[in-house]
Amino acid sequence: MITESLQLEQPDGQIPGAPLQSAITYEKIPTHIYADAKAASRAVAHEIADLIRQKQAEGKPAVLGLATGSSPKTVYAELVRMHREEELSFRNVVTFNLDEYYPMEPTSRQSYWRFMREQLFDLVDIPAGNYHVPEGNMPPDQVSQHAKRYDAEIEAAGGLDFQLLGIGGNGHIGFNEPGSLINSHTRLMMLDNSTRAAASADFGGLPKTPRKAITMGVSSILNARRVVLLAWGERKASVIRGAVEGLVTELNPASYLQTHPNALFVIDEAAASELTRMKTPWLVDSVIWDNRMVKKALTYLSLALDKPILKLTDRDYNDNGMSDLLAQYGQAYDINIDIFNQLQHTITGWPGGKPNADDTNRPERAEPAHKRCLIFSPHPDDDIISMGGTFQRLVDQEHDVHIGYQTSGNIAVADDEALRFADYVVDFNDKFGIDSPEATRIFRDAAESLRTKGDTEMDSAEVRCVKGVIRMGEAKSTCRFVGIPVENAHFMNMPFYETGKVTKRPLSEEDVKILMALIEEIKPHQIYAAGDLADPHGTHKVCLDAVLEALRRLKDRDFMRDCWVWLYRGAWAEWGIHEIEMAVPMSPDQVMKKRLGIFKHQSQKDGVVYQGTDAREFWQRAEDRNRDTADLYNRLGLSEYEAMEAFVRWHF
Repeated sequence: MITESLQLEQPDGQIPGAPLQSAITYEKIPTHIYADAKAASRAVAHEIADLIRQKQAEGKPAVLGLATGSSPKTVYAELVRMHREEELSFRNVVTFNLDEYYPMEPTSRQSYWRFMREQLFDLVDIPAGNYHVPEGNMPPDQVSQHAKRYDAEIEAAGGLDFQLLGIGGNGHIGFNEPGSLINSHTRLMMLDNSTRAAASADFGGLPKTPRKAITMGVSSILNARRVVLLAWGERKASVIRGAVEGLVTELNPASYLQTHPNALFVIDEAAASELTRMKTPWLVDSVIWDNRMVKKALTYLSLALDKPILKLTDRDYNDNGMSDLLAQYGQAYDINIDIFNQLQHTITGWPGGKPNADDTNRPERAEPAHKRCLIFSPHPDDDIISMGGTFQRLVDQEHDVHIGYQTSGNIAVADDEALRFADYVVDFNDKFGIDSPEATRIFRDAAESLRTKGDTEMDSAEVRCVKGVIRMGEAKSTCRFVGIPVENAHFMNMPFYETGKVTKRPLSEEDVKILMALIEEIKPHQIYAAGDLADPHGTHKVCLDAVLEALRRLKDRDFMRDCWVWLYRGAWAEWGIHEIEMAVPMSPDQVMKKRLGIFKHQSQKDGVVYQGTDAREFWQRAEDRNRDTADLYNRLGLSEYEAMEAFVRWHF
């Protein structure tokens, strides 16, 4: 597997892969922050392995409580690697999983029984009778007794030596939703609507998502001798702050871990971004006041006090923990002007550089005046959703713009939309006697598969083909709307994505080589890539890893010396205001044109597969985010615009 995390905020002197440490005064649970999820998962996996080996030496079983979902997958992958390469045996391991949907057959693709077998149990030497998962196919009148028996089995095994947890967007641990009591035991639980919405992509939509689950209770979790909770990504940042720094409350069940004598939160930088020591580190400990930290502090102070940067005073600094900044750099007036000018210089209406202009204080070079630009779009609509205004500017300013659509995006097409399309093609061919046997067969088979497909079944190869064709056509329509030749749209269909389900394959050598070939073909002066690490299912992150790996391998090519890389964000979150290095303003007309470009993706209209608790459509989220970015610049005292798209430059 080829992965390497983007580290935009790695502190000076920090050893990559080690947890970030600081003087802590706000945190009520020990919390280790790692630069990326891979390093964090490796550390947790090694703790589990050490426990297993210790118990082996003592001749005792290691009793583990295990979690499912995306967070622990990298932990399980590392445990499997240690089993294969370091002779880590699981013969003495007994496991109890946290939860299972109800009702749920163990063979269903959404089943946690199946998840655990595919991710861990079938890949190591754990005896078949040593792992336990709540039974989701239990008759309703037997669920209560099954739950009691499950707790009794844990107790009979000697209790949990180690409990691994993830955390839901609403703070749930296991499926203990907000409102769960601290003394709750294993039971049948009604799932919160936000939890069901977050899982709906796995089930083909919210109506098909289970409403109940059997879950180990809070008391069962807290009885474990060691508890480690994992969290990755910005979407978990707010709930992590509540659990770590807030009150113990049933409204955030993860906060109950504050009462545990041996609990640890293991999180990445993105999930930690709302913690006090990360968001306002000068309030926690002494900091190195380099330019990045000064910019972060001033933008925070300006927004927190609702005062433009140029109006901040020495007293504002002193009253908000920044007196040592004044001591180092002098009066607020000079610092304010410096940071104001830096922010002003990020704003440009010329994302490809302004020809025949002094580019000393511009984010992009003036030359060459007409650049070759390559926009990498993880899904077929990320280009227009995330940077549609900039996309249009580049075309209007006569740059040679190419789009690299990295994945087909086929799983985001609803079954009824695909069936309508397949029926249309079959009916059209029949009506006009078009003789294309293979194409007709694919669409007939797809239509038949969609009519008979069960809720838990994967899409057939024919259905995935039809859904991919739908999204390809929509992407081409957007390109025509923006004004680039259709031949400049490159559909890469990276193999890691083509599984027919939300869970993807690891990034492969073939994936990276596909990207390298396109980069070498175009020889771009600019590359735009999705740096959106808040993507709920990780496709953006994998696509970014692939782009960065391709660039690292190509960095010594002559054409790469003239290539700059800009990272954009998707519909979920924007760069921090202090991170932005290029902000492209949009007029009301440009905002409307971007909206119409997004509308070309009809299969994604009037319903969002990955909406979670956010009912807005993609175009609404994109517009709100772009307006929010412009509003931040305005509140800081800079020019007022209708909307802005923001970028951070990635350096080799």
